[in-house]
Amino acid sequence: MTPPLVNVTLPVCNEEAQLAESAHGLAIHLASQTACRWEILVADNGSTDRTWTIAQTLAWEGAGMNSTMVNLRAMHLDVAGRGGALKAAWQSSKAEILSYMDVDLSTDLKCLPTLLAAITEQGADLAVGSRLLPDSETTRGWKREVLSRGYSWLIRRALGLRVRDAQCGFKAIRREAAQVLLPQVQDNGWFFDTELLVLAQRAGYRVTEVPVHWVDDPGSTVKLLPTIWRDVCGVWRLRRPAG
Repeated sequence: MTPPLVNVTLPVCNEEAQLAESAHGLAIHLASQTACRWEILVADNGSTDRTWTIAQTLAWEGAGMNSTMVNLRAMHLDVAGRGGALKAAWQSSKAEILSYMDVDLSTDLKCLPTLLAAITEQGADLAVGSRLLPDSETTRGWKREVLSRGYSWLIRRALGLRVRDAQCGFKAIRREAAQVLLPQVQDNGWFFDTELLVLAQRAGYRVTEVPVHWVDDPGSTVKLLPTIWRDVCGVWRLRRPAG
């Protein structure tokens, strides 16, 4: 029986400093996970540094791997936006399970089997890594901790979302669910994750959260205040009645 093909997308924008090391580390780790075939897809979105050049080199070299179980490719979008990158990447993939993780690999790769098992063994349509579950282990500053818990409170109260941690960069989705949901997601930025989960819940898809071991990246380039404002605008849009 042919092992299932799993896509692991790395959405990147101006990540020349860590892309090569992270992609190589990910490829080496996946090569040891023989229960699946793997596709690593580096989705560059709007980079103005050498990120795209590095991504092309990685794809050409196959991330330095000599394995039929791991394939690495790259794609480029002119416009920045994690959501847009994920939509384009997932819609271009033939994998049965589509996933993504942050390029800094803040989530321990040892958590990946648990994420995928939620779909392959437990019947979930979407699996979501959560830093806010009792069994999760996180290392991050108080500011991001407070903002994360505040955002969790907002989306649970305003949108009725049962997921605690909508924004953790560690998710997987069954291909059939993605084909239905992705065309409905309007946001192409950081709010993409929340909107995808809200639409999935409203449509009756099964969403499962799994605990993660997560370490904050001190060099993160995410601008908190603009991101928070766009998230609030996204929440307001999803609260408005359709039509």
